[in-house]
Amino acid sequence: MGIVAGLDSSSESTRIVVCDADTGAVIRQGYAPHPVEKGPEADPQAWLVSLGEAAGNGLLEGVQAIGVSAQAHGLVPLDVEGNLVRPALVGNDKRAQSAAADLIDSLGGRSAWAQAVGAVPQATHPVTKMRWLARTEPAHAARIAEIMQPQDWLAWQLLGRPARRTTDRGGASATGFWSTATATYRPDLVELALGHQVRLPEVLSPSGTAGFTPEGLLISAGTGETMAAAFGLGVGEGDAVVSLGASGSVFGIHHEALADPTGTITSFADATGRHLPVVHTSNAVRVLRGAAELLGTDLEGLSELALKSSPGAYGMVLLPYLEGERTPHLPHTAGSLHGMRRESMKPEHLARAAVEGMLCGLADALDVLRGRGVAVRRVFLLGAAADLGAVQAAAPGLFGVPVVVPQPGDYAALGAARQAAWAWGVAHGTLAPAPGAEAGPGGGAPWIDPPQWPAAASQVFEPGEELPVGRAVRQQYMAVRDEAYPGAFQREA
Repeated sequence: MGIVAGLDSSSESTRIVVCDADTGAVIRQGYAPHPVEKGPEADPQAWLVSLGEAAGNGLLEGVQAIGVSAQAHGLVPLDVEGNLVRPALVGNDKRAQSAAADLIDSLGGRSAWAQAVGAVPQATHPVTKMRWLARTEPAHAARIAEIMQPQDWLAWQLLGRPARRTTDRGGASATGFWSTATATYRPDLVELALGHQVRLPEVLSPSGTAGFTPEGLLISAGTGETMAAAFGLGVGEGDAVVSLGASGSVFGIHHEALADPTGTITSFADATGRHLPVVHTSNAVRVLRGAAELLGTDLEGLSELALKSSPGAYGMVLLPYLEGERTPHLPHTAGSLHGMRRESMKPEHLARAAVEGMLCGLADALDVLRGRGVAVRRVFLLGAAADLGAVQAAAPGLFGVPVVVPQPGDYAALGAARQAAWAWGVAHGTLAPAPGAEAGPGGGAPWIDPPQWPAAASQVFEPGEELPVGRAVRQQYMAVRDEAYPGAFQREA
């Protein structure tokens, strides 16, 4: 078919992979850092400069199509002429927490939002950022005539700022004013947040084309970073992804949108036409780092200590709610250590309790998805802590399924490249529906599957004989959790 490229503009850098469109083999790669952001705002022009640097030295020579992914939940506010009203608000902006509470109350509560768009407003959501702008910068807010997310703005710039503005289902589902269940915008929520209507981008199908550059280069629909990474990893129904950052996230691939009246599940759309329900935890690797600092070591040292202990940490259980918790909903609580006895008060047992406590908290999030019918037959474990021996040893038994640890890779950029190959193949007729293929979303043309690229290179850790032991450890954890916070988790499941 040819050569395609995927670029991922994260909060820190631009990464580009150039791939063979048929096989997915990476031919060459590019990288350039972004300027250090000063607070929760960024100059989108800096993203373009970084893109140009990453694509230097003829990196894109011979490329026929490009896919774009970018940091989630960013808001690029534009005036009536398409120019920036103010710097972009990036995804990790937490200034809008009170605006989120205000929006929730304005629509009638968490359940009303979950039913409307599949998500309860958080400080990160673009809809909440709009409310914050309306309250704190009314002059800027009044000038906003359209809004974009970072990946959509970048694609629009690559196309030469055409009259047509586009996004994809994944990006739209991250805004807080597009319904995953009905695949439609909620303009009333835009007006509720900002005080007036704005122009919203057209939502393309997963294999859609945003346009062609004057040189004939196809730009695909693009998508958010999480959706692109899932596509690049090759996850499908039956797979869950557990991401170990300072906080944690767990998502699965599902055939339908999930409306969760508690707001524990955020119902995103993925990059393939399916759905991507997400459950967040407030605590993941920060638990390990805190325990490591307490024990005077680092993450690798903590792992080595934990491996000297045994499953169950001699009866010690760490409830890992160091920063409050989102799952279960305990925003004002703190972490706690239970079951201390003289024989258990050793560094290795505390280290093991920290690893097991973190993983059990994430297993709680997995159970929320399972409780809503999301199949979990294996778990992809991502993040630097996924390479720790103690995590790899404990996770399969605690999660109850095989754990896949992919090799480090630019999976968001790979997902964007795979999307570009998909759009190119559909646009040029080199991909076709399989015999007997069902209609696509909304009853449209028969569904055309994306190009089949190899799965990510990875290690697989099976529960094996450790499964009964893992279940016992999990039961010990749940007994302590439910005694400390009666009924808290049942409200989530």
